[in-house]
Amino acid sequence: MDNQSSPNILLVDDEPNALKVLSAILREYPYNTHLADGADMAKEIVSREDIDAVITDLRMPGKDGLYLFNHLQSNYPDIPVIFLTAFGTVDSAVTAVKEGAFFYFIKPPDYVKLKAILAKAVEQKKLKSEISNLRNQLESTYRLSGIIGKSPGMEDVFRTVETIKDSSISVLIAGETGTGKEVLANAIHYTSNRHYRPFVPVNCAAVPHELLEAEFFGYERGAFTGAVSRRIGKFEEADTGTLFLDEIGELELSLQSKLLRAIQEREIERVGGNKKTKIDIRLIASTNRDLAKEVQSKNFRADLYYRLNVVQIKLPPLRERKSDIPLLVAHFIDKFSQREHKRVNSVSPEVMKFFYNFSWPGNLRELENVLERAVVLVRGEVIGIRDIPNELKKAAKSESAGAEALMPLREQEMETIIRALRAFKGNKSKAAKALGITRKALYNRLSKVDKKLIPSK
Repeated sequence: MDNQSSPNILLVDDEPNALKVLSAILREYPYNTHLADGADMAKEIVSREDIDAVITDLRMPGKDGLYLFNHLQSNYPDIPVIFLTAFGTVDSAVTAVKEGAFFYFIKPPDYVKLKAILAKAVEQKKLKSEISNLRNQLESTYRLSGIIGKSPGMEDVFRTVETIKDSSISVLIAGETGTGKEVLANAIHYTSNRHYRPFVPVNCAAVPHELLEAEFFGYERGAFTGAVSRRIGKFEEADTGTLFLDEIGELELSLQSKLLRAIQEREIERVGGNKKTKIDIRLIASTNRDLAKEVQSKNFRADLYYRLNVVQIKLPPLRERKSDIPLLVAHFIDKFSQREHKRVNSVSPEVMKFFYNFSWPGNLRELENVLERAVVLVRGEVIGIRDIPNELKKAAKSESAGAEALMPLREQEMETIIRALRAFKGNKSKAAKALGITRKALYNRLSKVDKKLIPSK
């Protein structure tokens, strides 16, 4: 049956009867078939039709199936090729599969298996096309100086950034570890009118607490043992630009008060010095903690929190923006393929399904690491499930088992009621009393249960 939405399959064979039989079999399914009696005719069809897969005889007079395969590899690498071959040319077919052909069958093929393999080939072509389209989208509305996404949560982020980018207002970026808080801070700075000025990041969790004051404000020569010369701190370094305080929730209370004063007065004093220095900075901070709760528990100063939290941007975790996964996959594959000088261009449908179903506790950073490893190790152009780390697959399996072990509250309630009735041999008054509900409430619940499951006296 011909249908514009049905996949287009090109059949190539110099035997008319073979074409007729295979075409008839495939037309029982939602495939549009195009027939060619040789490589030259096949090339002409591919040039004008959007072909989703090719099934070709290997041995043909003149230009054979290998010639056609090489032409497709050079000009249409996304089109999967399935070979049909006689016993005498199996070695050639095996070689072609190693070089990128999708599959090969010995004539006459097992048509049930052929249809199954063809369905996988068409699905892979579809996925490659989708990822190619997503790559193009990366350069348009779904990208903001390295930030990628089109989910509602990310669109909210883009709108907020667009509104506040040129302001000097303080920004607090909240989000779990690995969600891309520093990347977003970079994006805010480099799309702002301060983009030609310094962007100075400080990881508050990585610098020893006893050194943070000197790191922030600098020090004068002789301020402490080892201070053999004057050094400016991060506040001065960021003057006229942006200071990014990453994981600010890790700061000790004693340093929070000094930081607050510097932010309020827009001036600092180096350790061991007595001269105040004026600074002009845009302040961006980030945290993976709930700072409002930290304030309530007296672990974070309320006045500093209000100074930082003038505008808050919440970065959603990856599990809440699953629609962005194809965009991110395309971006990371491009990034690492270029670095490794490889031609990896997509993931298999099985891998994409796995990515959608996994919870990604490490968020974007975890996805990036998984794809970096896969691009380095994969031998072909498509990342398969075998290229995904075993520990990730074990974690996914554990998640799935845990989800299956959970029982909806309604089912738990009914199971408890039925156990109570069994314990009291079907006596509803005693069961209701033991459950702490009225007899009427028990009857209401039992009205929704199959009577065969209710124990009787």
